[in-house]
Amino acid sequence: MHLLGHLVRFIVSALMLLIVSWIVPGFKVGGFWSAFFLALVIAIAAWVIEGIFGRKITPFGRGVVGFLTSALIIWLAQFIVSGVSTSIIGAILAALVIGIIDLFIPVKTPFEQGRSGRENAK
Repeated sequence: MHLLGHLVRFIVSALMLLIVSWIVPGFKVGGFWSAFFLALVIAIAAWVIEGIFGRKITPFGRGVVGFLTSALIIWLAQFIVSGVSTSIIGAILAALVIGIIDLFIPVKTPFEQGRSGRENAK
């Protein structure tokens, strides 16, 4: 994916996080730039976890483990990104809403992008 594609992906993710903060009680994002950096931190954390543990444990993976990992990443990200505050319940609810939105607007991870390219080359 090119730089412009990543930028558009993070802008859409930031807008989604702003909407989620408006819907979910206990999950607050201070503004667009806080949401943008929160999306960046979530993507980097998911990329690192996927690289270490594999796809099944990441927020993009299916199941309870991926859901709980997503909630944990959201909760921990509040300590890295200024303007973001959440409770544990708020992080769980935000992960649930983000997961539901992701069903309708799926986003490919960098690892998935690389796999599909290599498989087509064979």
